[in-house]
Amino acid sequence: MRRRGRLRGDRGQVAVEFLGMTPTIVLTLVLMWQCVLVGYAFTLAGNAADEGVRAATAAPRGARQGACSDAALRDLSGAWRDGASVSCGGNGFVTADVKLKVPVLFPGFIDFPVTVPGHAGAVEEVKD
Repeated sequence: MRRRGRLRGDRGQVAVEFLGMTPTIVLTLVLMWQCVLVGYAFTLAGNAADEGVRAATAAPRGARQGACSDAALRDLSGAWRDGASVSCGGNGFVTADVKLKVPVLFPGFIDFPVTVPGHAGAVEEVKD
């Protein structure tokens, strides 16, 4: 009899331990997701800079800045495009710099006050 009462006292222990660990599990998942967003922002910024410099090298000198900005922002979705800044320049060697804001959990809602840079450069095409 005594033994049976002791086993009943452990009922629900796993559920209580799981509930205690739930905040830690959720926090870990949120931090991992935020790290993914930071990495994705670096990837997007680098790709946008590559696209911008590629378009700028093929554009005439007068239209270079517009072509660079348009190409850099073209593939970014609206949430990423809103906080983006693009600058292009150079003669002979064209460069493009793109800065994207890092979102907090979901792009388009709140951004960290930190920007992620992307830089690319290419030699200007010779037009004969």
